[in-house]
Amino acid sequence: MKKLILSLALFVIALTGYSQGFSFGPKVGLSQTKLDLKSDEFKNGDSKFGYHVGVFARVGLGPLYLQPEVLFTQTQGQFTFNPDDQPIREYEADFNRLDIPVMVGFKMFNFLRLQAGPIASININSEIKDATNTVQDVDYKDATLGYQAGLGVDIGNLIIDAKYESSLDNFSGNVGNFETDQRTNQFILSVGFKLF
Repeated sequence: MKKLILSLALFVIALTGYSQGFSFGPKVGLSQTKLDLKSDEFKNGDSKFGYHVGVFARVGLGPLYLQPEVLFTQTQGQFTFNPDDQPIREYEADFNRLDIPVMVGFKMFNFLRLQAGPIASININSEIKDATNTVQDVDYKDATLGYQAGLGVDIGNLIIDAKYESSLDNFSGNVGNFETDQRTNQFILSVGFKLF
């Protein structure tokens, strides 16, 4: 994962010399997250709100651009455990991670943007709780890969992005003694400001 991050950073620096525009600035936003669990014993719950804060850079290449971001992201999820021979238990999940999306986009009409690209998520601190305690035997992955796609609008130095994100990889292989494929899907609304 460190090699991937270093390679992306060097790629952006190299493109900066050949670009028609480079911008950089802070970015914040909200997300609405829903867990997607593929298991007979678990049922997906309601969607939850989260937030992200970080920085973005944009390298312009004519109508095309590359926009890498580094964001601290906090998301939540809810699900229930409903096996045949046990009472229903509700769980709340909290995920704190470092997200590194790299959007490739196309500008239209000087203000509208179409964009899509991969996102690497590095787990910082994640936990699942039931009504009594934190669940200890959950095997979290250190990093996962996903994708984002959406639209963006530029108004002066203000950028607004609306994206959908889904994971290509599960973030844990089990909850308790039960195997499951857990993924997060979220709608993201972000606002950034170009400092230069």
